[in-house]
Amino acid sequence: MKKSLALFITICSILSAQAQSVADALLFSKENLTGTARFNAMSGAFGALGGDFSAIQVNPAGSAVFANNQVSISLNSNSIKNKSEYFGSKISTSNAAFDISQAGGILVFHNTDEKSDWKKFVLAIDYENNSNYDNSVTTFGTNPNQSVASYFLSYANPELYGSNIPLSQLENSYFEDLDTRTQQAFLGNQTHVITVDENNPNYNTYLLNVPAGDFYQENYIDTRGNSGKVAFNFGSQYKDRFYFGFNLNSHFVDYKKQTLFYEFNDNAQDPKKVSELLFSNYQRTYGNGFSFQLGAIAKINNSLRAGLSYESPTWYRLVDEKSQILASSRYGFTGNEYETVSDSNIILVYPTYKLQTPSKFTGSLAYVFGKKGLLSIDYSINDYSNAKYKPNDSFFGPLNSGIDNQLQVASEFRLGGEYRIKEWSLRGGYRYEQSPYKDSKIMGDLSGFSTGFGYNFPNTRLDLAYAYSQRKSQEALFNQGFTAAPKINTTQSNFVLTLVFDL
Repeated sequence: MKKSLALFITICSILSAQAQSVADALLFSKENLTGTARFNAMSGAFGALGGDFSAIQVNPAGSAVFANNQVSISLNSNSIKNKSEYFGSKISTSNAAFDISQAGGILVFHNTDEKSDWKKFVLAIDYENNSNYDNSVTTFGTNPNQSVASYFLSYANPELYGSNIPLSQLENSYFEDLDTRTQQAFLGNQTHVITVDENNPNYNTYLLNVPAGDFYQENYIDTRGNSGKVAFNFGSQYKDRFYFGFNLNSHFVDYKKQTLFYEFNDNAQDPKKVSELLFSNYQRTYGNGFSFQLGAIAKINNSLRAGLSYESPTWYRLVDEKSQILASSRYGFTGNEYETVSDSNIILVYPTYKLQTPSKFTGSLAYVFGKKGLLSIDYSINDYSNAKYKPNDSFFGPLNSGIDNQLQVASEFRLGGEYRIKEWSLRGGYRYEQSPYKDSKIMGDLSGFSTGFGYNFPNTRLDLAYAYSQRKSQEALFNQGFTAAPKINTTQSNFVLTLVFDL
């Protein structure tokens, strides 16, 4: 039983289980390499250097290194290629996006009191597009083991939940009045993908309604949106050796995900068995948050510098929207196919909830070869298992336990260098990110390199960078019941152009 509405938006009861996952918590906890071209060209190894707008996002003390007022804007061209393999079948998909990755301005106030040890004070504001979610992944192949119907069955039967769902609830309820678990069972029952076990007199356990054999399957994932951060910075220089900084950060996120899963089997032309199905899911998550950062840089001598910074958790307030459609077809008694469609025909808007991402520590060293060039190293630690949904109640508690069980402490290493030839600057870098998952098959380590150059005009600098990264993953297509997971090799390429103007 369902409502026939072209579009119905409802605010669900707080008792409804929501649509978050461990993968979503990780998605909003990670930041990609973005920002200025100089920052990208050196793989983001700027924690002990400063003097660059994106360096402020790593170590707020970097603002105090600026010698004069500046404004900066950066344009980014991003391309992602995904090579997937699913039960021996391979396919490649690619996606490209263009956006403003950075924009900022800084005011430097030099202290005219020669007796004071505080040499200058700095105010800065910098916007960074931390993550661009524009991406697409396609997989296809013949699964010899399992139908996606197992996903719906896992919600309907009590093994994972310790409670049964009566058939009367699935047949006499509105989709939007059910919690997430019962909604999935509702879809499966309405489309005959699962059927009640008639041998159970209580009519509250269920069976698969697909014939055994091989299953041809296709899965399409399309994501859109971005997340960003605006840093409001205050920095200061003490004597000629110490730099200090503080950021107040305002975050935003807008993430859209559309998935389409198709399955076909010709295992048996039984009029009661499902031979074909199409399952569509739409999810949107949006909201805002805040965080803060503290940092310091010390000149150990004329060449060697050290930096240390702390980034607090980001405290998000988020809203989820969800829509689902499931269509199936069976062979009729006359040999003609007929179709049963269970279309929720609504967009569910869930109550606002909170997500706290992990904090982050970064230690840095840099060696400056006078006016010839420099080498820089950053090392960061991030405990992704500290990500938490709130409130930690009966609904979010199990999800938080999943985060704690699946995610781990991960380190990040960045190395960058620059060599100057008169007005030209030649740059390069390398970075490595450890997998945030305890099981690295789900998401492997990331490695990447970068290169670029800059040219100094009078009162203006033009920088160009190219950055490349690669990571392998094997994440299950669905969060439970259906265990198939394609192997995906993702490569990402960024071209960044930055203009810097001295004021």
